[in-house]
Amino acid sequence: MPKHPISVVVLAAGKGTRMKSKLHKVLHAIGGKAMLHHLLDSVEELSPQKTVLVVGADREQVEAQARDCSIVTQTEQLGTGHAVMVTRAALEGTKGDVLVLYGDVPFIPKSLMDEMIVAKATSPNTGLVVLGFRPKDAAKYGRLITAANGSLERIVEFKDATEDERQIDLCNSGMMLIDGEKIFPWLASLSNDNASGEYYLTDLVATARKDGCNVAVVEAQKEDVLGINSREDLALAEATFQDRKRCEALAGGVTMVDPATVYFSHDTKLGADIAIEPGVYFGPNVTVEDGVTIKAYSHLEGTHIRSGATVGPFARLRPGADIGEGAKIGNFVEVKKAKLEHGVKVSHLSYIGDATIGADANIGAGTITCNYDGFLKFETHIGAGAFIGSNSALVAPVTIGDGALVGAGSVITKDVEGDALAVARGLQRNRAGFAATFRETQAAKKAALTEKKKGR
Repeated sequence: MPKHPISVVVLAAGKGTRMKSKLHKVLHAIGGKAMLHHLLDSVEELSPQKTVLVVGADREQVEAQARDCSIVTQTEQLGTGHAVMVTRAALEGTKGDVLVLYGDVPFIPKSLMDEMIVAKATSPNTGLVVLGFRPKDAAKYGRLITAANGSLERIVEFKDATEDERQIDLCNSGMMLIDGEKIFPWLASLSNDNASGEYYLTDLVATARKDGCNVAVVEAQKEDVLGINSREDLALAEATFQDRKRCEALAGGVTMVDPATVYFSHDTKLGADIAIEPGVYFGPNVTVEDGVTIKAYSHLEGTHIRSGATVGPFARLRPGADIGEGAKIGNFVEVKKAKLEHGVKVSHLSYIGDATIGADANIGAGTITCNYDGFLKFETHIGAGAFIGSNSALVAPVTIGDGALVGAGSVITKDVEGDALAVARGLQRNRAGFAATFRETQAAKKAALTEKKKGR
């Protein structure tokens, strides 16, 4: 695509009252990432001269999350046209056209923005490009009325449209590309003589045509211009995002038994020949290498699973978990901030935290690394080929040497040298006949108490 200078204005000044949240609307997450960041990531791919973020209500929240943006405040909510008017000083000295986007429309891809830029550059005397789409239910949207040559003649709001105009399914998304030399003279000519007393950006269509300029239309897929104004919209956006991620995973060589039950983060990285069973949840910052199997109902975040490993079912991998090649993490196992080398087996009912485990070590059922004393965290080191018996507690800081054995039920508080056997539990004593005598004695006591109660 030919390189054209561009600046971007992102409108995020609205109060978002329908979200019913103390968190600003554009900071609500989709796939674990704020919707504003979804949009800004796409904008960044354009390499704009400048990105201007227009804020208003709860501006401090948005400013804290903005990156590589100039911040402009719209102190009064006087419409979309006014929101762009207040960017004039911020855009001073920039060249080229201005792309106006909305912070609550997070999925617009770079390819669509490129299409708008090309449409303006290649259409004669075009001063404005409007982004349209065709929703399933067009009733609430303004209609784009086009001429025979495809140029935009006007935008008609539904309430003002005739019956014939209401049959048109090409609708206004609100986003547009505006000629950089004409934008502010055009904005200055807008009027707020309407029922709302606001300046509407859509009125620029009439302004541009009155100025002798053509207005082009670029058509988007409805998913690309999905706007979010409520929790219901947010849930729909999440569903849309998840569907896309699932399709990407399947196309990339991942097998999912029931894709609809698997949830991804925006930054999930998956290799090929991975098998994912139902009910798996990927939180942020998860990398899964080739040939891994993740069994049902496992929860992963901040973890790296290396090739050929098996995880789950019902496993929880927390931030800092590094699972080695061919390792096995079984059911009801939790791993946090621990590095497991290749071939390690932690098959069931264990907690491994703040630890390193050497290659081919075997961790028995019910084993825990006691890493926290209520104030500080401490590390456990288990050597290669070590065998930790079931129901053992390893009280950190402690080191188990290569090839060492720890007897089941042990509480290990001291280092165990390589190839040694460590057993730390009470001495077992068997008393012959005790159980029978115990039962007889207790039964007699119970009978006596029963008789006593009857005599009352």
